[in-house]
Amino acid sequence: MTQNATSAAQGCIFCAIVARESEASVVYEDETVVVFMDLNPVTPGHLLVVPREHAVGLDDLDQATSARVWEVGRDMARALRRSRMRCEGINVLVCDGEAAFQTVFHFHLHIVPRYVGDGWILMSEPPERERSLLDSDAHAIKEAIASTD
Repeated sequence: MTQNATSAAQGCIFCAIVARESEASVVYEDETVVVFMDLNPVTPGHLLVVPREHAVGLDDLDQATSARVWEVGRDMARALRRSRMRCEGINVLVCDGEAAFQTVFHFHLHIVPRYVGDGWILMSEPPERERSLLDSDAHAIKEAIASTD
């Protein structure tokens, strides 16, 4: 971890969990990620996939770490489906930034098992967006893609 990353990570509960300085119910770990139970689960079995290296959001993850987080997230979803928890669905969720409800500013991937009638609602029916606005949004994103190469 660089000096800046170390400074940024000070006080980070997920960094403390990764370093085994804070308690967590760990499900899986390797050299890149640690997976543990969410302390405030949406449903029983709610997991967090956390990179060992401190990264605040998606933009702070290198490509290899990002790929590993998503790969392990998929493996955890498969494990949940096969477990005795008998979930009926899975939500995979990232909250990237305060406006997106991120509360711990160390990137993490939520793997949320779902059960019929569990009561958790992501969003009511969003309004349909006009095609011209969708096209404009698509153009803005295409421009940004070109500038990140």
